[in-house]
Amino acid sequence: MTSASETIVRPPSGPGAIYWLRKNLFSGWFNTILTVISLVAIVVVVGGLLRWAITVADWSPVVENLKLYAVGPFPSEELWRVWLIVYMVSLLMGISAGKWRGTVLTFAMGLGAAYLILSLFPMSLEYLPLNTRLRLAGNVLVLAAGFVIGLKLPIKSLWIAIAFGASFVLTLILLGGFRNAAVLPRVETGQWGGLLLTFLLAAVGIVASFPIGVGLALGRQSSLPVVKALCVLFIEAVRGVPLVTILFMASIILPLFLPEGLRIDRVLRAMIGMTLFSAAYMAENVRGGLQAIPSGQYEAAKAVGLTGIQTTSLIVLPQALRVVIPAIVGQFIALFMDTTLAIIVGLLELLAVGKAVLNSNPQWLLLDMEVYLFIAAVFWVFTYSMSFASRRVEVAVGLGKR
Repeated sequence: MTSASETIVRPPSGPGAIYWLRKNLFSGWFNTILTVISLVAIVVVVGGLLRWAITVADWSPVVENLKLYAVGPFPSEELWRVWLIVYMVSLLMGISAGKWRGTVLTFAMGLGAAYLILSLFPMSLEYLPLNTRLRLAGNVLVLAAGFVIGLKLPIKSLWIAIAFGASFVLTLILLGGFRNAAVLPRVETGQWGGLLLTFLLAAVGIVASFPIGVGLALGRQSSLPVVKALCVLFIEAVRGVPLVTILFMASIILPLFLPEGLRIDRVLRAMIGMTLFSAAYMAENVRGGLQAIPSGQYEAAKAVGLTGIQTTSLIVLPQALRVVIPAIVGQFIALFMDTTLAIIVGLLELLAVGKAVLNSNPQWLLLDMEVYLFIAAVFWVFTYSMSFASRRVEVAVGLGKR
């Protein structure tokens, strides 16, 4: 029997959906008119786009060339290497989600949902074969197994970070192979393409440009005149020319100055050019963060006896990078989209594959809207994912919601 003093007092319920609609969409006659006009415009535009996509558009240039969009002209008999890389990334992603949770878990769930949707996508088995669907569904199981491993086993975060770094090296070895090898024969970089090459260009540029940019930013503020002058010269020289010029120099002019017999792979040259270009802009972003740190931080570090390296690495740099997270992520997103410029130096990245597909069949020449809309959707998914991760990281480090 429950007495009156033991009666549970529930908190008042929230204002509800109707209150939210009145406050945000229909607060006054002017906002009501704007809301109605916006709804009508959304219905007309989205409805027309869906009607065109379902009943009018011809998606044959996309659905008949999914392999080209994914990996380019990579040999079909060696596609098991690509699948092995995908399984490896899924396992590491699952382990990270089980270990760190939070934003990583959200991304892992999104990745698993994408695998599942693609494996069940209503498309003919001629274009999306059964073995491909099974491999996509298998990645969901690998992702779940990785999550359980990360959740149950006491794996240190450092080992996961090392595993991600090692997976990148292993990825390059698997894709490239070895010359005259029976098990893992050589696949020339000219046969890398599509989304695979876009990922590699962006990943190398993002990972490699970050430490170089931080070093250039610190060098620009150095008290050593020679170091400061060299850093300033590099930053201003690279920022003074467009990325296309850098790619042309790396792909066409650089080989003219190399010794006879020494040739650098053209994909590697493009990676170097994009890395140096991104590093110059990254340096300026980091320099802005360094200048935002008040001088009292330096004086306090000196007062407790920290050396210059300890002050920079333990106090100044973490705060500076925290401040410029939005700018850094914006730079990464811009670099991901700039990978399309690799088409100018003859690399068969995602946009180049789209152009090649359109030119391969005269009946597809007028279907460029479908192809470019598909490529735009692919880029939007990845750039929005990076932006979403940036917002979650900003909240996690205390920068608040935008």
